[in-house]
Amino acid sequence: MLIVLRPDDARPIYQQIVGQIKEQIMTGLLLPGDVLPSVRELAAFLAVNMHTVHRAYQELAEQKVVHMRLGQKVKVASTDTSGGGREEARLRIEEEIRRLIVDGYHMGFTRHELTALFVEQCGAITSKKEDF
Repeated sequence: MLIVLRPDDARPIYQQIVGQIKEQIMTGLLLPGDVLPSVRELAAFLAVNMHTVHRAYQELAEQKVVHMRLGQKVKVASTDTSGGGREEARLRIEEEIRRLIVDGYHMGFTRHELTALFVEQCGAITSKKEDF
C-alpha cells in the first residue's frame, strides 16, 4: 500500500488517506482481508499525527470499507453486493455526484464537459480493474 500526500490537495490529510485507500481497494491493489498498516506505522511513514491516520481509519470503518476493532489489525472488508445497504450507498453516491456537478457548474463546466470527465475517469479507473 502506497499513500502519497499532496500539499496542493485542498482536502484534509485524513480525506486524502481515505480516498487513496478506497481507490486501491477498487483497483484491486488491496483485497478483502488484506491487513493495513497500524495507525502508528502509517503515521510514521507519512510523517503525520497518529490522530490523523486514526480519523481516516475511523471514516473507512464507518463506510464499511475496513473492519476495525480495538486491539486487532485493520483489515479490508468485503465489498457489499447485497441489497441491504445498496440503497443507502446509492443515496450517498448521488449526493456526492450532485455536489461535484454543482461545483463544476460554478467553475464554468457545461453538462457535456462534466459528463465527458465522468466517463473519462470511469475509463481510467476501470482500465486498472477488469471487472468493474
